[in-house]
Amino acid sequence: MKKINLAISGCLGRMGQQLIKSSKSNKNFKLIALTENKIINKKISGIKLNLNTFQTFKNTDVIIDFTVPNCTLDILKIASKLKKKVVIGTTGFNKKDDALIKKFSKEIPILKAGNMSLGVNLLMYLTEIASKSLNEEYLSKIFEVHHKHKKDFPSGTALMLGKGIADGKNKNIYNLIGKKFLNKKSFPYGKKINFNSIRKGEIIGEHEVTFSSGKEVIKLNHEAFDRALYSDGALTAAKWLMNKKPGLYSMRDLLNFK
Repeated sequence: MKKINLAISGCLGRMGQQLIKSSKSNKNFKLIALTENKIINKKISGIKLNLNTFQTFKNTDVIIDFTVPNCTLDILKIASKLKKKVVIGTTGFNKKDDALIKKFSKEIPILKAGNMSLGVNLLMYLTEIASKSLNEEYLSKIFEVHHKHKKDFPSGTALMLGKGIADGKNKNIYNLIGKKFLNKKSFPYGKKINFNSIRKGEIIGEHEVTFSSGKEVIKLNHEAFDRALYSDGALTAAKWLMNKKPGLYSMRDLLNFK
């Protein structure tokens, strides 16, 4: 089987470094390009770091992107013209960004996921089922913990889980986002979904969805112990995307959750 030519954008970030490591031991890929959004005179695994340009991505088959939203959109502009496939693991997009990503997906196959873990995507699916099954008496809230270096909050995964709650109620997530707390010991339920984000230590990721009627509490949670969980998922997504037509896909499509 011909190896897939891979580019990793955001290669110096935590996920970028983990992706480099994981791609070396994955027989399906040949790592040919590493990028950052500023000039860095450095080589990793014999590959010179480059900016996100047409020349850099010209010979790639798929780009895995773990950067920041404005950088992702720049990459999609280039990828759409070169007809390259893109896996987006970047988080922190707003409604306008999401609309632009959807527009680019009419030109190229894009898989976008706030979390590449099988377990987290199963948790999102179960969250949607619970939300659909429980009546309006049940209020919900989402708690998440990440390492102290993570800048955005709530996490992309927490927002994914919020979308699971919204989808279960046939509602738009943007109309259901409530208050966003940071580093609170406790936080309340609300008529909308409230989020509490803890940033401490080197924790890879913990997420918990809670439903309460006041008479009972239902909790769904997930804890990650190894960052390779996410890089392996991103590489699986990249391989899966190779034979797909233009469109916006998710890990749910890959995992065939109905």
